[in-house]
Amino acid sequence: MATSKRGGELRIIAGRWRSRRIRFPETAGLRPTPNRVRETLFNWLQPRLPGARCLDLFAGSGALAFEALSRGAGEVVLVERDPAAAAALRRNLALLEAANAELLETDALGLLERGPARAFDIVFLDPPFHPDPGGGDLLARCCALLDSRGWLAPRGLVYLEVPAGRAPPLPPGWTLIRSKRTGQVGYHLAMDALPGN
Repeated sequence: MATSKRGGELRIIAGRWRSRRIRFPETAGLRPTPNRVRETLFNWLQPRLPGARCLDLFAGSGALAFEALSRGAGEVVLVERDPAAAAALRRNLALLEAANAELLETDALGLLERGPARAFDIVFLDPPFHPDPGGGDLLARCCALLDSRGWLAPRGLVYLEVPAGRAPPLPPGWTLIRSKRTGQVGYHLAMDALPGN
């Protein structure tokens, strides 16, 4: 989505906040998930979404978190380290009176290293496409930590957005259950299918 110097705007597609518009600031690497991709993703998630506990790492504009909340997620935790983006998320959460959401203004990798208080049913993993300043593959590191630190509930779902043509870095035991491409973006839904995970 194109943004002006002051930022941009996105529309919630469906649910209790259908057609509500939220504003977000212009921030390096911020790339709101397009409407068409969100529509497909939430069609995939609909059987599991009502009452689900969701984690939106790299929340950015909040497009995925707000859509999940609007469509009946039980709880959403948003993680965003950029101060301007986090401030806009806080304003939008207050504007929508989203009582079942929590914003953590922190680094996603640092959070994942610590491990969760409680596992999540659905995780949105849509980091910036630019290289990880810490070295290595940011998406692969996040997936490995989600897997090894107990972030996923049994048969938990993980949404991954990657540059088109790139395979998502799935840990052993994860199964790719949905996959599509729109323009320069590949988007995928994976499940942690290992028994007991």
